[in-house]
Amino acid sequence: MEEILNQYETVHASDATIWFKAGKVEDFPTNRGGCIKYKNKQIAIFNFARRNEWYACQNACPHKMEMVLSRGMTGSADDIPKIACPMHKKTFSLVDGSNLNGEEYSIATYPVKIVEDEVFVGFID
Repeated sequence: MEEILNQYETVHASDATIWFKAGKVEDFPTNRGGCIKYKNKQIAIFNFARRNEWYACQNACPHKMEMVLSRGMTGSADDIPKIACPMHKKTFSLVDGSNLNGEEYSIATYPVKIVEDEVFVGFID
């Protein structure tokens, strides 16, 4: 199980060397998530229209190792955009992947940019 999590590592926009075209803006539901596959990774992408922002993170919930975060509920906690795992309601920051429940495990996050109605996610590999 641990090898699944080890493949995910947070990427900052300034470090991205590859901008993967994930789809068109209309391919992703508003205020909810969608999932793409990049190499061997499942990436959850969120069109957080209420905040007029886009986010991406690993789709694997580190709590029970299920690929479900794209189906979680988006919201905010103290103005921090978050995703809640649909299975056990563990919440994670969509900005830095930190666990908002105070537990040790976190998630990897990835930069997203929109160019002419196309969604791109940044990676380093």
